[in-house]
Amino acid sequence: MQTSFSSAQLADPAMAASEAVIRKCVHCGFCTATCPTYVLLGDELDSPRGRIYLIKQMLETEADPAPEVVKHVDRCLSCLACMTTCPSGVNYMHLVDHARAYIEARYRRPWRERVIRALLAWTLPHPRRFRLALRLGRWVRHTAPLLARTAAFEPLAAMLSLVPARMPPKPAFAAARTSGAAGRVALLKGCAEPVLRPAFRAAAIRLLNRAGYGVLAVEGERCCGALAHHMGRETDSLAAARRNVDAWSREIVGEGLTAIVVTASGCGTTIKDYGFMLREDPAYAAKAARVSAMAKDISELLDTADLPLGNGRGLKVAYHAACSLQHGQKVTEAPKRLLERAGYHVSIPAEAHLCCGSAGTYNILQPKIAAALGARKVAHLERLQPDVIATGNVGCAVQIGLRASAPVVHVVELLDWATGGPAPASLSHLEPNRSA
Repeated sequence: MQTSFSSAQLADPAMAASEAVIRKCVHCGFCTATCPTYVLLGDELDSPRGRIYLIKQMLETEADPAPEVVKHVDRCLSCLACMTTCPSGVNYMHLVDHARAYIEARYRRPWRERVIRALLAWTLPHPRRFRLALRLGRWVRHTAPLLARTAAFEPLAAMLSLVPARMPPKPAFAAARTSGAAGRVALLKGCAEPVLRPAFRAAAIRLLNRAGYGVLAVEGERCCGALAHHMGRETDSLAAARRNVDAWSREIVGEGLTAIVVTASGCGTTIKDYGFMLREDPAYAAKAARVSAMAKDISELLDTADLPLGNGRGLKVAYHAACSLQHGQKVTEAPKRLLERAGYHVSIPAEAHLCCGSAGTYNILQPKIAAALGARKVAHLERLQPDVIATGNVGCAVQIGLRASAPVVHVVELLDWATGGPAPASLSHLEPNRSA
C-alpha cells in the first residue's frame, strides 16, 4: 500500500513502524474472511483492510481521531486471525496497538466511556481490587438487565453480568517445589486469573512439579500490562512491562531461569512482545528482548516435558483454541497433542479460528458483538457433544462458561487430573472418591 508520511513523521519510531506495516498490505482482502467483526457485520470498515485504510489516513494527516474512526478501531478484537491469514506478513497487531495509543492521547471520549475505561484500568490489573469489586458487584448484579436497556450503560450491564454468583474458593495445594531436574521456571501470577479461576494456577504448579520443574513466584512481578495496552493506555502498559522485566531479570541473572511460564495466553502474547514494546528504551531493550524470548505458554513447555502417561478416562474434550494462543503466539498443536497423550479424545469445532468474543475487556466495552460471537462459538462447541470444553485462557473460559452447558476448564486442569492430580471441581462427580 502506498504511503505519504513525511520524513519528519518517520523520525518518530512508532510512526515509522506503523508506516512499514501499512506498506506491506497489498489490498488482497484475505483477512476479511477470518475477521470476526466483518463476518458478523459485513462492513468493510470493520475488517482489517478497512481499518488499515482508516488508520493510515489518521496517522498520515496527524488528524484528531474522528468518532467514526474510533468506532471501527474500538470494534477490533485484536484476535489477530488476520495475521494468520495474511500472505504478506502484515503485523496488524503493532499497527492497531499504535492506533489505540494515538486515539487515547488525542480523542476525548464521552464521559461515561471515560469512567468505564478508567474503572477497568484501576480494577482489573490488581487482584485485591478486582476481588473486592466482584464482591461488591454481587449485591447489584441483578440490575444488569435494567441497565442493558440504555445504550450508554450497556458496558456497565455487561460488567455486572460477568460477576460470578459465588466467588471461587481458593484451592488448597502444597507449596511448590522451587528446584527440579528439568529446570527452574517463573510462573506468572497474573491478575484476573487468580481471582476468577484460582484452580488454574494450582493445577499448573502441580503439573510443572510433576514434570520435574522447580516453580517460583517472582517477587515484584505484577500484571503483564495487556489490559492497559489494549485500551491504548501506553504509559501504564510500558510501566507494567518495565516492572516485570526488572523482576524477572533479577532471577535470570541470579539463580537463573529456564523459562517464564504463562497459563493465560492473552498475557503470553503481550509478554512475548515486550521486546518490541521497549525497543526504543536503551535501559530496557536488551533485557525486554531476553524476557520475551524466555516466555512460553505452559503447553509449549510441557509439550517437550517428560510427563507420565495419562488416564483420560475416555472423556471427549472439545478444544477451544484461544486467539491469543493460535494467532498471537502461533501455538496450535501443543495443547491438542498434550491432551491426546493424556488419553483424552479431542475434537475441534467448526470456525475454530474465530474469536469467542472475550478479548480482554472487549466483552465489556463491546457487549453486543461479544455476545453474538460467544453464542456462535458455543453453538459450534456444543455440536461436538463434549463431556468437557478445554481452553488455555481465562477470558475464554469465562466467556464460554457463561453460555455452555458442558463444563469449561483449562487444559492444565485436565492434564493435571490425568497424571495424578485431583479432578477439576466441575468434573469431580466423575471421580467421587477423590477430593476436587
